Amino acid sequence: MKRCIIIANGKSPRKSVIEFLAKQGYNTIICADGGANSALMLGITPNYIIGDLDSIKDETEKYYASKSKIVKIKRQNDTDVEKCLKFAIKKRMKEAVLVGVTGDRLDHTFCNLGIILKFYDKISLRIIAEKSLLSAHSGTIEIPVKLGETISLYGFSEKTKITSTGLKYQLKNTDLPFGVKESTSNVATEGKIKLKIKNGIVFIIRDFNLVKKNGLF
Repeated sequence: MKRCIIIANGKSPRKSVIEFLAKQGYNTIICADGGANSALMLGITPNYIIGDLDSIKDETEKYYASKSKIVKIKRQNDTDVEKCLKFAIKKRMKEAVLVGVTGDRLDHTFCNLGIILKFYDKISLRIIAEKSLLSAHSGTIEIPVKLGETISLYGFSEKTKITSTGLKYQLKNTDLPFGVKESTSNVATEGKIKLKIKNGIVFIIRDFNLVKKNGLF
């Protein structure tokens, strides 16, 4: 399965995160414009740098000119991260992990969260930011977890109904519309949780370090 890492122009990820993902088979690194500045700081050579190139530093672009494929896309009707995802889909990538998608600008963070919903049906996406791992789900799913692990769930529509097993605070055909109700800091009571999600998508946020330590990624 073809997998990639997309480094956005937000707060730089830790190099250990990139190295961990590489061991999991995420062998292609794509930088969204200024994300290349973070790659250079981390000593990482991306396979591709994609965007309108208004955020990449001159010295970064010069450094990677002979090392990475730089693709300039001028159109302004999508973000640089979206450009990267469209490129990844054309390259038949099936999974992508987004890093560097949070930072000083809340609008950029909000937009990048929305991208998970926008591309949900096109490519499997996860976000690693700070100590958190975010994934999106629909349908009936089963997720291996650590007993006692904190699990937070967020929905986006009153039409989306969630039924759970394996959580301390059970959900029974419950809706979790954003800004109205949520299931923050729920707790796993078993070694796996089961969710039945109808009519929509739900975000699940977990502790990335715990997931990584216990081989649950």
